[in-house]
Amino acid sequence: MAELLRIHEENPEMRKIGKVVDILHKGGVIIYPTDTVYGIGCDLHNKKGVEKLVSLLKLKPNKLKLSFICHDLSQVSHYTRPISTHIFKILKRALPGPYTFLLEASNEVPKILKISKKTVGVRIPQNNITLALVKELGNPIISASIKDEDEIIQYTADPEMIFDRFKKKVDVVIAGSLSGVEPSTVIDLTEGDINLIRQGIGSMENLA
Repeated sequence: MAELLRIHEENPEMRKIGKVVDILHKGGVIIYPTDTVYGIGCDLHNKKGVEKLVSLLKLKPNKLKLSFICHDLSQVSHYTRPISTHIFKILKRALPGPYTFLLEASNEVPKILKISKKTVGVRIPQNNITLALVKELGNPIISASIKDEDEIIQYTADPEMIFDRFKKKVDVVIAGSLSGVEPSTVIDLTEGDINLIRQGIGSMENLA
């Protein structure tokens, strides 16, 4: 059964962050807070973890449309093709923040995931727990949003409710504060221009 682990959102306790990172290194799947909704994910570079996550989410490996949660733009650059100055400026203005950017995937991504993948969604959430996790892990967390089973309430904001639902499926649920109920704004930058795919909490004005 999973553990409900409370971590201070403003000043995450590094002992607890280290405990979660150990779980990720061993192929564990975690649920964690972001600057939008709660996410579920694992270490991108851990095959066991990725297989467990794909199975849990009932995804087909060749249809893996999950986000890479990164610590900074330097880490992002390992998983994308070279970024133009124009796109870099957009990312710099928006991140960390509530955006998911679709970019052309580097040659490393198919090697890691063992599937053909031309694009990758990247996020750098404005959340101290998330940023501490990916920095300490040294790799991105490959992740999806936690969606509610309720058809009206699309996302659950309460970590205790999430824990009750997932405690037999994941290895740890991190309880930060209540999350929002609105997802990230998804922007496609693969053609060089700003193409809105999904309007979420991130304002388009911040990208101009």
